[in-house]
Amino acid sequence: MYEPIRTKSVHSMAVRAGDFPHRSRQEELRIRLAGHLTALLTVTDELRALSPDPALDEAAQRLSDQVTRLRSGVRPLRAAPTTATDRAAAKIAQLHQRAHSLAGNALVVATSHNDAEGAALAAERMAAHAGALGIEAA
Repeated sequence: MYEPIRTKSVHSMAVRAGDFPHRSRQEELRIRLAGHLTALLTVTDELRALSPDPALDEAAQRLSDQVTRLRSGVRPLRAAPTTATDRAAAKIAQLHQRAHSLAGNALVVATSHNDAEGAALAAERMAAHAGALGIEAA
């Protein structure tokens, strides 16, 4: 009438806490910070393609250097920016808004990670994009 279960329960087969390597909180924060800065670099590259500016070129280089530092010498992959369109002005505003948000996220993570260089760069980029949007920086 009832047949007993012949296989182990998935709960008893679960990997125990010591069976796999863990990353420390600082390693996780470093990885997150590198991710936020890489996303900010991608948006910066898009802005550079739509509205060339030496300040954006310098910012992109500094972001790339920070990501390389956080990734122990591995340079970030750079996407090819889109081409300029007739709606470039609207897209530029959207990109500045996105970059402002990403810089804010990077600033929060850099502060949690006690990364002064990353925090300073994120705060600088946040202020630059706020200025481009006409937002008064606090």
